[in-house]
Amino acid sequence: MSFQWFVVIENGLLKHLCRRMFPQLSRVDHVNELCGTAKGHAEAGSSNFMEWEALKREHRVYAFFARGCLSFAPRECIYEAIIASSTDNDPEEGIHNTLEPRDRVARRASYWSSKGQSNPAVPETLTYRLCADLCVITEINVRPFQAYFQIGKPIYSANSVRFRMGHVKSCMDNIVKESCQDCGNEKFAWTYTSQEFPMAQVGSSSWVIWLISFFWLSLVVTTRNIRFGYSASIHCQYR
Repeated sequence: MSFQWFVVIENGLLKHLCRRMFPQLSRVDHVNELCGTAKGHAEAGSSNFMEWEALKREHRVYAFFARGCLSFAPRECIYEAIIASSTDNDPEEGIHNTLEPRDRVARRASYWSSKGQSNPAVPETLTYRLCADLCVITEINVRPFQAYFQIGKPIYSANSVRFRMGHVKSCMDNIVKESCQDCGNEKFAWTYTSQEFPMAQVGSSSWVIWLISFFWLSLVVTTRNIRFGYSASIHCQYR
């Protein structure tokens, strides 16, 4: 092994690089390799050897992780729509329509519409399951629906949007039968909550890593009894 690689491994440079790219990795306590086992040492005074083996294992894991994150092409990663906080006319205006990028399907308008809230402080929410447990989110697209069939073609849009990422705490039994608010408070552990973005500012050029299975979209309004129509997509890299 060259001296340069010794310095790289001993100082954990790839680990620090990955944590710099994805600050959420700072919560990772230790890493393991799924294939193979670490080689032991028979001698009593082998702590230095074991420490060096651990450093090499960390280097291999973070190198594999960085290579995977940077080499895989972005793709759509929403697996399915779970539940909406409210739906005006289900299933015609259900959450499943948000996964359809077209405004019209089979000569019918395709969108999700909420019932609306009398209290403007209460957001409408959409919950989705993602394709993998480990995702690198590179872009989130939320497109308000333009009612092309109404006079003036109005756009039904929220004032702002917020995103949550997390995972289910236990089993998924009957989760789709419960309200979205109950799911958010009891069934899910939300590991990240974004700031509130104005509706025109839904994209981001930065990359974020999520050890998640679920995605929660909150739509915030300042008017009363407004109804929304949306389609949404998440482009990411995942393993």
